Amino acid sequence: MSALDLLRLWFGLSEPVSRRAYALSGFGLMALKYVTETALVHHVTGRWLTPLDYFNPLLTSRLAAIGGPGLLSAALIVWTLPFLWIGVSMTMRRAEDAGGSPFLALLYFLPLVNYLMMLTLCLVPSRPRTTRSAHALDEPRGGHALRSALLGAGAGLAIAILMVGVSVMAFGQYGTTLFVATPFVMGAAAAYVFNLEQPRPVSTTLGVAMLTVVAAGGAILLFALEGVLCLLMAAPPAILMALMGAWLGRALVRRPGLGAPGIAMVLLPLPLLAGIEVARPSPPLSEVRTTVEIAAPLDVVWRHVVTFSDLREPPAWLFRLGIAYPQRATITGRGVGALRRCEFSTGPFLEPITAWEEPTRLAFDVAAQPPPLTEWSPYRHVAAPHLDGYLRVHGGEFRLRPLPGGRTLLEGRTFYEMRMFPTAYWRLWSDALIHAIHQRVLRHIRALSEASPL
Repeated sequence: MSALDLLRLWFGLSEPVSRRAYALSGFGLMALKYVTETALVHHVTGRWLTPLDYFNPLLTSRLAAIGGPGLLSAALIVWTLPFLWIGVSMTMRRAEDAGGSPFLALLYFLPLVNYLMMLTLCLVPSRPRTTRSAHALDEPRGGHALRSALLGAGAGLAIAILMVGVSVMAFGQYGTTLFVATPFVMGAAAAYVFNLEQPRPVSTTLGVAMLTVVAAGGAILLFALEGVLCLLMAAPPAILMALMGAWLGRALVRRPGLGAPGIAMVLLPLPLLAGIEVARPSPPLSEVRTTVEIAAPLDVVWRHVVTFSDLREPPAWLFRLGIAYPQRATITGRGVGALRRCEFSTGPFLEPITAWEEPTRLAFDVAAQPPPLTEWSPYRHVAAPHLDGYLRVHGGEFRLRPLPGGRTLLEGRTFYEMRMFPTAYWRLWSDALIHAIHQRVLRHIRALSEASPL
């Protein structure tokens, strides 16, 4: 088999997949993925990725077990995407080759069930099956494009509304089901319905998938379930997965005899997966560190770490979008047990002091925190549960170290828990935002310290 044939087998949607090809590709690619990920994780973190970690059915739990910087988890997710497509596309064709419904490929997203399904497909022999012509998508059969597009987008929108209700409102989960699996199924359903009456071009089909994501975002905004800012943050993975799903959904139209039962299977894995995510263990604490050099001695810098006056620097564009930003800090008492109050644009952080090592270390817990942002919305109140407790700051500290020439190295640390998944993606946002908050505070402390008399 040539390299081109192998790529067609892995990434195509028309090449038949026998049980031998399915098993060899599956186990071979699994071994390649495991070895590569193990080497990368060991290189970055110094720890080995065990088979138990690798075969954890929940990707987000597997990434949490790995630990390491957020960029490592993000890199592993990007690395996983082509394997995800290979798994879904080959499972669809293997199921059809074995005489089953190609919609079985959507069970690939259901933890544990997917392993059982793949093992079964490795064993079931091929069966004769009537298929449509390889040129089926090029044979016009009539139909109105706009009506088909609206029906397709409507089908995807219905799935989005259903899963927001199930995942967020019923289970309280902002998880992989909501941000990865649901957009994939939305795209697949929209493309399937759009191409059902008459085959449409790939570009138009992908456009309908994009329309579906935009319509879902608009509906969520209209019902005051989210604001513009969070919808924009969620858009990249949603659009990517919807486009992948649309490519698959368009190919499903080639397959005869799917009907209503096959379409109903599109929805089956999603509520189950959302329910499974409820049992996910709490993610580990994440840490963000930021440092700055200050042309002032330790004792001067320490005074402005403990408490600082109003930050007169205008908020950066990022904060003007609605992200909470620090404004001032005051303290009641002295030493361990004192209460530091850090005022943000959305409210106060209450920070009981847990370590007072003057003038080198000040540490604190967070007893109460304000919302992480103010949403953009046409409504005064947005009923978004993630604004309360899904980004939970546990504590922080300042460390001061003397440098030659009477200078000081000041380091700010924040320890927090991100309860939105995939954590690797959301940590890219939260780490960057917390780092920006650190920079605003540390720059202010530097300005105050360097302007203070010795």
